[in-house]
Amino acid sequence: MERIALEKIIKWNNSTPRKPLIVYGARQVGKSYLIKDIFAERYFKDNYIYIDLKEDNVIRDYILYGGSRNDAIVSAKAIVEYLSLRYQRKIDKNTLLIFDEAQECLPIITSLKYFKQDYPEIPVIVSGSMVSIKIKREQANNNQHKKENFFFPVGGNTTFVLYPISFEEFLMNYNNMLYESVKNAYLNKEPLHNSIHELAMEALYNYLLVGGMPETVAQYLNDKDLLKARENNVSIFNDYLSDMNLYQASSESIIRSKIIFESIYDQLDKESKNFKSSLVAPGLKSRDIRSPKDWLTLANIVYQSKQVKEKVTFPLKEDNENNYRLYLFDNGLFTYQSKINMANFFDRNIQNTLSGILFENYVATELMSNEIPLFYWKGKNSSEFEFLIECNNRIIPVDVKKGTGSLTSLKNYRAINKLDLAIKISKNNYGYDLENKILTIPLYEVFMLIKDIKNNNL
Repeated sequence: MERIALEKIIKWNNSTPRKPLIVYGARQVGKSYLIKDIFAERYFKDNYIYIDLKEDNVIRDYILYGGSRNDAIVSAKAIVEYLSLRYQRKIDKNTLLIFDEAQECLPIITSLKYFKQDYPEIPVIVSGSMVSIKIKREQANNNQHKKENFFFPVGGNTTFVLYPISFEEFLMNYNNMLYESVKNAYLNKEPLHNSIHELAMEALYNYLLVGGMPETVAQYLNDKDLLKARENNVSIFNDYLSDMNLYQASSESIIRSKIIFESIYDQLDKESKNFKSSLVAPGLKSRDIRSPKDWLTLANIVYQSKQVKEKVTFPLKEDNENNYRLYLFDNGLFTYQSKINMANFFDRNIQNTLSGILFENYVATELMSNEIPLFYWKGKNSSEFEFLIECNNRIIPVDVKKGTGSLTSLKNYRAINKLDLAIKISKNNYGYDLENKILTIPLYEVFMLIKDIKNNNL
């Protein structure tokens, strides 16, 4: 499968000066596949060293305890010499070093300072699924105990987060000709022919069921079996629950993290959609779930959207930290969590009964995978917009609806805020309402809308 994030690694590899690269991301989103099986195999064929620091206990223990006093080794020179001897090969500017599962061996993060300083010519990539959490905890421990046995090389590396496969990536691999048709229609600012529109919506429904976990997507693209895709997602969902036993401070935090993770759909599918701590356990306050919620967001498992109320100011800023919404990072896992029968996605008589929360979570994941912060707007009389985005020095409200929706929220928003464009994302075809200045974007063209947002083209 092709991943758009490959472009980021290629850009990093061609940069001057080239700093070591850290790739963050949730578990099973395809970090190792992207770095090793795609990038390394294509651009460093037969000239890269891949080290899994979770599985390779010899190298891990050397770095952790190989010093003269059983201290960690962070010297790039020592690590390069050791790897050269172990693999019986010269390591130079043409050799890519990959350290995976870095959360199991944090000194490798510290060593990046010395790779940049002493071996800037050697390309080094470090990745891991819980690296951010381990770094934060280690820094907190150092501050608490006034230790200096770990430091993060600020400014000494390049970083990016890898997210699950987006709908654009899914469509590229699912039906490339349809992908090109969708792109061209958006660029030409015209609706797709109705039959092609239906094909694109069918692809979107498939994506909502399959989601973006690479293992599930690869299986589905190979045999088009949705039942197997669901089985894969159930397994992954349970793996995430099991992972919550790791890297947390207390058993209480573990229990609450699991409840938050399992309740995202139910929290969104109520009238207010705001996350209520009392639904995690009776009597809990916002402060009681702050730690497990922060753990989940730092692990890139859930995404937090902040509330902006009534009058909007630039730049966007939350009005109350206790009012927020949480979205699940993968749409396939979210659909499984909803317990909605898969057959309903393809029965046109039932499709309209599907919860609009499915589409809202989808838009949230598309925005987050492009690092666009999540905000929503609340007005008077229950009026709201699911998202607010900053583009071209203005704030644009975004309405996500499965149907036509109403103009009430638009009128209430416009009464107190400057507005020259609103966006409606729905199952409808592309169109523009000149009178109300509403741009309608079909759900399958969200990725093209995001390109315009990032390029300030709206």
